[in-house]
Amino acid sequence: MRILIADDDPVVREVVRRYLERDGMEVVEAADGETASAALSGDDIDLAILDLMMPPPDGIALCLSVRGGARPDIPIIMLTALGEEDDRVVGLRAGADDYVTKPFSPRELALRVASVLRRSHAIAPAGEMVLRSGPLEVRGAARTVHIRGTVIDLTAREFDLLAFLLANQQRVFSRTELLARVWGWTFGDQSTVTVHIKRLRAKLGDAHRIDTVWGRGYAWGRVEGGA
Repeated sequence: MRILIADDDPVVREVVRRYLERDGMEVVEAADGETASAALSGDDIDLAILDLMMPPPDGIALCLSVRGGARPDIPIIMLTALGEEDDRVVGLRAGADDYVTKPFSPRELALRVASVLRRSHAIAPAGEMVLRSGPLEVRGAARTVHIRGTVIDLTAREFDLLAFLLANQQRVFSRTELLARVWGWTFGDQSTVTVHIKRLRAKLGDAHRIDTVWGRGYAWGRVEGGA
């Protein structure tokens, strides 16, 4: 796997590079957004780690550019030194699959990288799994989503969340359960789930059936107590 680490702090890049290389990853470094953008223009980067506040284009601008460009599904982890929840969520709203707040444990970041890669390269367990709901069709092996025949661009994590909810229709899952079942985390900020649900609803439009069950969590399809 080829990982891009984009951060203007050479110490951060060095530490992250050493940990990822221990896990067998090949690492490409960038000290600013312009260099990172050039690295992402090809198709040989499997995952990008972007600093939110690096020299322009910063992590948010670059994430938005990538999501609207030729590789909308590349996994992205955002590094941020901002501590408030609203600020941390900014990266998720821009399309990041995950975020890590500075100062961080390099080992934790390496585990997050492995988790995101594992999910983004997941294959349907048997043949061409196809899930349908109204005009929506999710093709598991191809990892594509179609609404009335039109392909909808989702990030790897958005796809996993959608496929999980569709495969378990009308079952309610709390944010903690979704973090564990979809992200594979036993820890983490639950707002991650909230932001991904919001993004899925926006991208799916009138085809979404994500029900909020107050005090309990989320489900695909109307359930008693939902909204």
